Amino acid sequence: MKLTVPALLCVFLAPAVLAQQPPDQPAVTVRGQTYTPRSILARNMGSEEDQTTAFPPHKVIGNVYYVGTRTLSSFLVTTPEGHVLINSTWERNVRTIEKSVAQLGFRFADVRVLLGTHAHGDHQEGDALVKELTGAQVMAMREDVPALEAIRPGGKSHPIDRTLSDGAQVVLGGTTLVAHLTAGHTRGCTTWTMRAQEGGRAYDVVFACSYRAPGTVTPPIEQEFSRTFTLLRTLPCDVPLGDHPAQYNLAAKYARVKAGAPNPFVDAANCWVEAEIQEAMLRAQLQQQ
Repeated sequence: MKLTVPALLCVFLAPAVLAQQPPDQPAVTVRGQTYTPRSILARNMGSEEDQTTAFPPHKVIGNVYYVGTRTLSSFLVTTPEGHVLINSTWERNVRTIEKSVAQLGFRFADVRVLLGTHAHGDHQEGDALVKELTGAQVMAMREDVPALEAIRPGGKSHPIDRTLSDGAQVVLGGTTLVAHLTAGHTRGCTTWTMRAQEGGRAYDVVFACSYRAPGTVTPPIEQEFSRTFTLLRTLPCDVPLGDHPAQYNLAAKYARVKAGAPNPFVDAANCWVEAEIQEAMLRAQLQQQ
């Protein structure tokens, strides 16, 4: 039996219970655009083809590159001492990511560190295969470890070489990535920040975790999100990125790159649009509950 995209996603979002497709309400309007839980999930995931078809690999800024698919982000952060990969996505995408890395002129075997944004299969199912191919050290936020250990494609154990806490730093080849606990979507949802150099200046880059609330928001989840949305607005940001490309309008920005525009990924004015959308949806869901 072939699973639909929402059903396939639910296998990883709620292993014990196969959830129904998200409802088409409540609806919230943010900056002139209307969203529902169903439309957000469809926007993020697209079709199975979207999830597994490479988006043209490209430089984002400085030493940050996009190597993911049309709807599942994977980022390569290059350094003289090897590279950092953020999000392996589905295991079946790992070889696609490897090809994208090669197209950019880098060696996949030089990946030394593998990070993730959160413990769902569409973002971290491929961790074991990446480690097998590269020997990379796999690092994960402590609160997400139990959920990651439950992701076992083909029965493989999920590798975790270093457990991180909020504020932990991952340093490689002169680049420092900082892990920020932004829980809610998962217990250990991690937003990564770093500084990238380009054109003689430094830019604050944010690799955002998903901030989408589950169908039922419990008091502990509400508390987690309250902390998360407060924290996010304290983070310096010039270049907003996300674990789904739609969260930062990748397709439109890439089209502007191809047209020769100044780097559209530098977009401080829209750093927290996704957080605004998800916070508005969270409040609407709580009112509805």
